[in-house]
This record gives sequence, structure tokens and C-alpha cells, in this order.
Amino acid sequence: MPEHGEPHPVGGLGSRLNWLRAAVLGANDGVVSTAGLVVGVAGATDSRSALLVAGLAGLLAGSLSMAVGEYVSVSTQRDSERAALATERRELTETPGAELVELTHLYEEKGLTPALARQVAEELTRHDALAAHAETELGIDPEALTNPWHAALASFAAFTVGALLPLLAIVLPPPETRLWITVGAVLVALVACGWSSAVMGGARPRPAVLRNVLGGTLAMVITYGVGALLGATVA
Repeated sequence: MPEHGEPHPVGGLGSRLNWLRAAVLGANDGVVSTAGLVVGVAGATDSRSALLVAGLAGLLAGSLSMAVGEYVSVSTQRDSERAALATERRELTETPGAELVELTHLYEEKGLTPALARQVAEELTRHDALAAHAETELGIDPEALTNPWHAALASFAAFTVGALLPLLAIVLPPPETRLWITVGAVLVALVACGWSSAVMGGARPRPAVLRNVLGGTLAMVITYGVGALLGATVA
């Protein structure tokens, strides 16, 4: 499972790319975790019903865990954003002059001359003081705060889509080919996910693809070996 609690930027093309990249990583997590689970069970038994039950259980557990984790982390972020906006709103009411000076200095740090920075700060303050300070000082758009339900549903859907591939690949084919078909399908998916996440993150695709494929392969090898060992022990 990926770690939760990372920031979720909002607004603009960068935000959409970040959400899309998060969806790809969620699907990748679904592929790896479910593949490891069903391949491990396949090492212990060739029962289609056992594989189906295990795969469905892993899919539901993983997708719900992702959804809950995202909901909690994004709710915490949203609470922090609201608290920061409330503080900024209070400061604008109590000390507007000091806030104008602060905004001017922020624009100077961005490279504007003192006179131009003052002019920009004054004009933006007249237009919408809170929005100007929130964007420049806090990096927050007051009109587009993060939505925990959107994050939870997106994570649930992404994980489910990724998990369906190894589940269907292990259940549908005949017993003699299901393992190889599953491994092949998973590797193709890992290549696609690694390449996509690297491109959207502005990184080189090859290292990301190699890491993704090696990690997924290692997970399947280990779980299959454990499943085979436990299956032989129980038998």
C-alpha cells in the first residue's frame, strides 16, 4: 500500500496531472498487492474458487483501505487549510497594514521591484485580499479546497481497476496456463504504470519501469514460494 498523507495540490494543469499520477500509482498498487496475493494462493492450491475468494477479499480490503486512508489524510489537509485561511482572515481584519507590507515583500522575493511589488499587492488586496494572501503566502486556493470524498472515491476506483487485472487473469484461464498468463499480464501492467507515472512526474521512464517490474516480480516470486511451501506443508 502507498503511504498516505501526501499533499494534494489543487487547481490548474499541475493539479490534474498530480491527481492522474496518483490514480496511476493507486492502480499500480492494486496490481502488485492483488497479484502477490493470488499468485501466493496459486502456489498452494489450484482451486478456482479459492483463488476467486482470495482475490476478491484482497481487492475489497485493499480498495477500502486506500479509500479510508485517503479520506483521513485529505480531511486532515482540508482542516489545516481551513485553519490557515481563518488565521489569515483574522490577520487581514486586525492588521491590514502589516499584511499589505508582508504581501509586498513576498512579491519582491519573486523578483518584482519594490515599487511594482507594492502596486501589485495593493491592487490584488483591493480585488480579493484573502485570495491574494492565500495563494502567495499559503499556496491555497480558497475556492478549491481539497475534497476528501473525491480523494477516497478516486483511490477506491484506481485500486479496484488495478486489482481486477490479476484477479481475472488468475481465475479465467485453465489451470495449466493461469499462472503464466497472470505473470505476463501483471508485468505488462507494471511496465505501463511505471512508464506513465514517470512521464507525468517528469522523470526518466526506464528507471521507473525497471523498479516497478523488479518490485512486482519479487513480490510474486516470494508469495508464490511461501504459498507453495505452506501448501506442501498442509498437504
